[in-house]
Amino acid sequence: MAHEETVYDALDHAHGGEGQWAFGTGFDEPLAGVDTTVPDGIDPADLGEYCLMLGDDALVLAQRLTEWMTAAPELEEEVALGNTALDLLGQARLLLARAGSVGVLGRSRERTTPTVPDEDALAYFRDPDEFRCTGLMAAPGGDFGRTMVRLLAASTLRLAVLTRLRDSRDPVLAAIAAKGVHELTYHRDHAARWVLRLGDGTPESHRRAQAGVDAVWPLLAEVLSATDVERRLVTAGVAVDPAGTRDEVRAVLTQVLDQATLRVPEWPADVPPRGRTGEHSPELTTLLATLQGLARQHPAATW
Repeated sequence: MAHEETVYDALDHAHGGEGQWAFGTGFDEPLAGVDTTVPDGIDPADLGEYCLMLGDDALVLAQRLTEWMTAAPELEEEVALGNTALDLLGQARLLLARAGSVGVLGRSRERTTPTVPDEDALAYFRDPDEFRCTGLMAAPGGDFGRTMVRLLAASTLRLAVLTRLRDSRDPVLAAIAAKGVHELTYHRDHAARWVLRLGDGTPESHRRAQAGVDAVWPLLAEVLSATDVERRLVTAGVAVDPAGTRDEVRAVLTQVLDQATLRVPEWPADVPPRGRTGEHSPELTTLLATLQGLARQHPAATW
């Protein structure tokens, strides 16, 4: 039988003998092999900002889903939620790496001069008002019923956007979208199955699912409103106008809720996309304190 130290020696050897083998070492660059040159006619600052929008949505929703670890109603569901969160983290890593590659500026907590960050710096060392996620992703999950309704709405919207983004003039965004579509198709299907199960289940599960719908629906008010950055990039053939996904998103959500015997609320009137411009509820600050705490306590740490 191999001694424990032998196993760790083998792990260390596999990663070059640097004494580091855990997550964060021995991995390829996320954009390796992809042409990261910004296409002609595209403002790198706009492209970076757009990548932050999509990346922050994925990162923050992933963090919300991890709050269910050890608390999900079934062991199988715990695995499913963890895998969904990992999918979203993978998307976030690629998008934040793209943002850094085009020159999005971050500010180190140890230096006063701007630096061009990698995806970890963008995830861990920005303050809440620098995040560009929507309220739909950042809001507390509530109970399991609300979590599944939110996941259904978020994955439906994100799938509609990434499906169209596969034709982006930016090759990196197009590649990220092509991969993400497969993941988001599963996320949407998984959430829909749970909403059907809860809505058309017991009186208590129906009540909780309906309460989840009523809580999530107002969060849809800002998700289909485009920012000036998005409008410019739509014109340049890079981004997707979220308003163009309205009919698809409403149709999918209505179909699922109808089948689940849940009342479909009136679609909220559009409001300015406050989250996209850094205006967030206090709940995001609390969420980021958990997400960023270890990295900020030990900013120079290596693994």
